[in-house]
Amino acid sequence: MASYDALVLVSFGGPERPDDVIPFLENVVRGKRVPPERIAEVARHYELFGGQSPLNAQNRAFLAAVIADLNRHGPHLPVYWGNRNWHPLLGDTVRQMADDGVRHALALVTSAFASYSGCRQYLEDIERARREVGPDAPKVDKLRLFYNHPGFIEPMADRVAAALEQLSPERRAAARLVFTAHSLPVAMAAKCAYEHQLRQACHLVAGQLGRQSWQLVYQSRSGPPRMPWLEPDVGEYLRGLADSGQAGDVVLVPIGFLSEHMEVVYDLDVEVAGLCEELGLNMVRSAVVGTHPRFVQMIRELISERINEHPTRLAMGPDGPSPDRCPPDCCPVR
Repeated sequence: MASYDALVLVSFGGPERPDDVIPFLENVVRGKRVPPERIAEVARHYELFGGQSPLNAQNRAFLAAVIADLNRHGPHLPVYWGNRNWHPLLGDTVRQMADDGVRHALALVTSAFASYSGCRQYLEDIERARREVGPDAPKVDKLRLFYNHPGFIEPMADRVAAALEQLSPERRAAARLVFTAHSLPVAMAAKCAYEHQLRQACHLVAGQLGRQSWQLVYQSRSGPPRMPWLEPDVGEYLRGLADSGQAGDVVLVPIGFLSEHMEVVYDLDVEVAGLCEELGLNMVRSAVVGTHPRFVQMIRELISERINEHPTRLAMGPDGPSPDRCPPDCCPVR
C-alpha cells in the first residue's frame, strides 16, 4: 500500500472582501468567452453579502473538524488547503507542501460527483500546480468519489429530516422533496456519470427517510441560451408545481453542494425563495452536509481505505464504491 504524509483540501475558492470579487470572477472565467455584463451581474450577487463568499469560512470550519478528528483517531497527517480560483491558491499550497518536505499527499476535493468541473478539472489543477513547483512537488492522489458513501448519504438524510421538522407534522407527508444540483451542458453531462450518480444519491437519501417520491432539478446554469443544459430548471419546475395546484410545501435539498456557497445562498435563498413567495409555495431549504460529524468521519474512512492493506470500502446502493483512480478518458470538458 502507498504511504502518505499529508492531506490537502482542494476547493473552488471565493472572495472574502469587496475588492476580491472582480479578480476572483476573472479567475473563474479565464479562458471562457463570458461577456463583461455577465461578470458584473454575478458581482452584484456578492455585493448583497458584503463582497464575501461563505465558502472559505465553511472550508475553514470543515478543516478544523477534520483536523480534530484525525488528531483524535488518526492517521496523524498534516492538513493543507488550496483553491482553484482564490487564496489560498493551490499552486502556493503545493509549493508550501514541498518546502515542508511532503512527498506523497492525498487530496480531498469538495465535490461528491463525477463531472469535468467537479472532478477532472481538479485533477488538472493539481497537476498544473505540481508542474509550477517543479521536481520537488509532492505526488498527490485524489480520494475517491463518495456520492453513495454512507458518510455522505446518512448526514444528508439528517439535514433533510431537520428541514422537514420545520413543517407541522400534518403537512410533512405531503411536502414535495426537491433535490437540486448545479446544471451542466447536456453535451458535457452525456460524457460523465453526473446525472446517474445524482439520481442514486437522491434515491438513497429519500430511502433513508422512507420517502418514495422525490424530484431532481438543476440550478445555476450559465452560458448562451442556445446551448442545452440539464433540466428541469428549478424555477421552471416550481412554476409547474404551482400551476398544478398540487403542492403547498416544498423542501429544497442542495444535494449537489457540500458547502453553503453563492449558488446556494443567492440562487436558492434569494432567487428561488423569492419565486416561491411569488408562486404561493412554502419553501423550506435543507442545510448542506457541511461539518456534520458523520461526514467528517467519512473523510477519515476514505483515508484509511488508501493506507490499509485490506481496506473496508463502504458504499450504499447498486453501484458499489467508486475506483480510487479515474480512467484517463473520464469526464472530458467537451
